Amino acid sequence: MTTLSLIDDAPSEGVAQRIDIRAFDAPLGAEVIGLDLSKPLSQADFARIHRAHLDHHVLVFRDLDITPEQQIAFSRRFGPLQIHVLHQFGLGGHPEVLIVSNIIENGKPIGLGDAGHFWHSDLSYKEKPSLGSMLHAQELPATGGDTLFSNQHLAWDTLPAHLQKAVQGRAAEHTYLAKYAELQKRSPWRPNLTAAQIAEVKPVVHPIVRTHPETGRKALFVSEHFTTRVIGMPEDESRVLLDELFAHSVRADFVYRHVWRDRDMVFWDNRSVMHLAAGTPDDQRRKLYRTTIEGDAPF
Repeated sequence: MTTLSLIDDAPSEGVAQRIDIRAFDAPLGAEVIGLDLSKPLSQADFARIHRAHLDHHVLVFRDLDITPEQQIAFSRRFGPLQIHVLHQFGLGGHPEVLIVSNIIENGKPIGLGDAGHFWHSDLSYKEKPSLGSMLHAQELPATGGDTLFSNQHLAWDTLPAHLQKAVQGRAAEHTYLAKYAELQKRSPWRPNLTAAQIAEVKPVVHPIVRTHPETGRKALFVSEHFTTRVIGMPEDESRVLLDELFAHSVRADFVYRHVWRDRDMVFWDNRSVMHLAAGTPDDQRRKLYRTTIEGDAPF
């Protein structure tokens, strides 16, 4: 791994921190060592973390001992926060924090236990999908629980010419409900949605190839979880094209597999990557806190 030491000599706020960023030997991702969010973060250090997030798409903050309030405050420096439609799994007193957990207490799940069962980009089913998500480990299983990330810039760059031509200028529908009934049958973590919740997640249409608003790089923007059809294409042709895109977008040479450590917080760019939960054994407890940052309408 390459190492870049981030030391701010003239902070505009807060105290300069000695932070190391180490790129992974992978198609994306880097770890950040030395960040202390119990202290004010200088604008210069924040800018460098922001740049690293754009460059590496996934940042793993190691040994981050923080409160939900600190996670929320750090997340908000990147933009407004989004509250998940399954608000019943929000952390008490902190609706911005989604509990991702397979733990059941008093016969009821405390969080969303099957989050990430299919490859997806968070909240692609919204008019303004997520810029990024931060997931902080609270309780980890002894085995399992890994998270996979796939680089969608590489997916676009390596897409065969005939498929690039087929998707140029085209858009696709995304809907939260695409796999919801299937997931309900598999687990106890998907409650029946109220009419108000269904109204929150009406289908939306986004370009199949989106341009990153900060870097200008193109990326595929479809997923097996939320993308249902290509607009203006017969259903059978749409299905064939989407299946080809889904298969290509998660090739092994695009993927970084994150093996969680205690107090890891992972911050990924939903404009650049998709992710997948590899699964946790039923007898292993897992709990993480997620904040989700609102992005821009894809173009």
